[in-house]
Amino acid sequence: MSMLNEKNLAKLKALNNKRVIEIVKEYIDLLKPSNVYIITDEQKDINFIREMAIEKGEETKLKMEGHTVHYDSYYDQARDKGNTRILITKDQKMSKRLNTKEREEGLKEILGFMDGAMKGKDMIVRFFSLGPKNSIFSKPAMQITDSYYVAHSEDLLYRMGYEEFKKLEGSEDFYLLVHSAGELIDNVTKNIDKRRIYVDLMGNRVLSVNNQYAGNSLGLKKLALRLAIYQANNEDWLTEHMFVMGVHPPNKDRVTYITGAYPSACGKTSTAMIPGQSIVGDDIAYLRIIDNECRAVNIESGVFGIIRNVNAEDDPVIFKTLKTERELIYSNVLINNGIPYWMGMGEEIPKEGRNQSGYKWFLGKTDENGKEITPSHPNARYTVRISDLENADLENLNNPEGVSVKGIFYGGRDSDTNVPIYQSLNWEHGIFIGATIESETTSAILGKAGVRKSSPMANMDFIVVPLAKYFDNHKKFGERLGDNAPLVFATNYFLKIDDEYTNKKVDKKVWVMWAEGRMHHEYDAIETPVGYIPKHEDLDALFQEIFNREYSLDDYIAQFSLRVDKLLEKLERMEKMFKEEKVSQFLFDILYEQRENLENIKKKYGRSVISPLKFV
Repeated sequence: MSMLNEKNLAKLKALNNKRVIEIVKEYIDLLKPSNVYIITDEQKDINFIREMAIEKGEETKLKMEGHTVHYDSYYDQARDKGNTRILITKDQKMSKRLNTKEREEGLKEILGFMDGAMKGKDMIVRFFSLGPKNSIFSKPAMQITDSYYVAHSEDLLYRMGYEEFKKLEGSEDFYLLVHSAGELIDNVTKNIDKRRIYVDLMGNRVLSVNNQYAGNSLGLKKLALRLAIYQANNEDWLTEHMFVMGVHPPNKDRVTYITGAYPSACGKTSTAMIPGQSIVGDDIAYLRIIDNECRAVNIESGVFGIIRNVNAEDDPVIFKTLKTERELIYSNVLINNGIPYWMGMGEEIPKEGRNQSGYKWFLGKTDENGKEITPSHPNARYTVRISDLENADLENLNNPEGVSVKGIFYGGRDSDTNVPIYQSLNWEHGIFIGATIESETTSAILGKAGVRKSSPMANMDFIVVPLAKYFDNHKKFGERLGDNAPLVFATNYFLKIDDEYTNKKVDKKVWVMWAEGRMHHEYDAIETPVGYIPKHEDLDALFQEIFNREYSLDDYIAQFSLRVDKLLEKLERMEKMFKEEKVSQFLFDILYEQRENLENIKKKYGRSVISPLKFV
């Protein structure tokens, strides 16, 4: 504690929390920093973080006021699933799909890597609130890091929590996140081979070392998500990988709140950003039952979004935000003359500049494996406050009571199986829909792109309890709500025929508006073995109203026909997963019934692709 000067020590003691002081001492001794800074909610402390991010070279100012750029290591560009482990004891049972490690062994390894990791660097101690302040939903979180970029990013993404920690009155009920970027060369992590991200459930903490990419280093994001899932599933609420948005149907004086879970790069943020709608959050939600209603809050107050293909036509709200003055961090984009460029932005991209590969990039540059380096990384990001977006729901963004949720959306990247939107037959069938999400992998996760993977509730990477328990808790949650349970929908924005997408990106607005109308009993629907699908005339009227264009019957039939063989193949994959995870019988019952119904209609019509008109 000797490197804590009198001023910073006073800030620490003002929290009146013995455990916080013990933690700071413990990690000073382990990490061996040169300086320690305790950051409060005061603006001068926040400004210090921003200024040091520039001074240390972790961020570089860009031409537009308030804009900066940060670069991760070329080999640290996405969540590292392989080196992210859940630390468990020998008597703890987890899903076979989870990457686990024996606790004592894991702690010995990572604490060894962290020993002295902050030599010659500053330790930054932060305090945040996950969720609105003064709320039953919210969780305090303490972050220790040596990265000013991480600390600055969290200023944009989370609510200040130093004063909230004072309200704990000495309680140890908070999440702890400890991170070190490790040894640096030109401000990027050197020892990538020693990158580790370990979630210690028993210690209510996450330890992360030798990385900078936000998905691995920002403890409050997907790392604290795991801690919250563990807590929620041992209590009576839900922690979900979901957006929260307000749907504003045209020519109707109402707003309907929905949540939605999509794996990374599968349309979650773009759905939350549909023009004319309002956003509460785009990534993580806590859900509770209050007064017999399902209510949700966004635990974050900012967006860490994929920037690829964000352009004026497809994502006008985000694009305008990125093109105007405000506090904003770009990561792993191309910079030329102080101006950021990224793939799919709808503008000509320079043939040289600086990007994730180093100080000099040029068209045709390859890495050490001979792979051509793209102008910006496919998983390049932007970090910005939600309140800086034109469509921010400022009234409810920080509402301690959350918003009343009427619908839940699930979706994945699926090129050949599911229709663009359908509604579950009931709440349990809705759980089945969420449980059977599959998605073709993208650049948001290290590894090969285009591989179809199961991701229950779009949350598989983060679930830290047995899947059977996770699904059962969803079932109990809906049973407690009864008739007030939200309606559940599945979307698929990526259906292709002859390798061509069957819809435009903006068409998702129609699917969402149809679902919102269903929540208010305004549309009839067609019952099929997979769920309720829209009628053509209702979609055509919505396309006319929203886009002033027709939605042809041919397009409807192409998009909403049931691809029976593909659906049966998926059920076979899901049955295998259910058996491995030993899930509850209700999910098997739904699967077997759906299989039987699909086989019957295939036999009845003698074909594997069946028009929606056959079900009318």
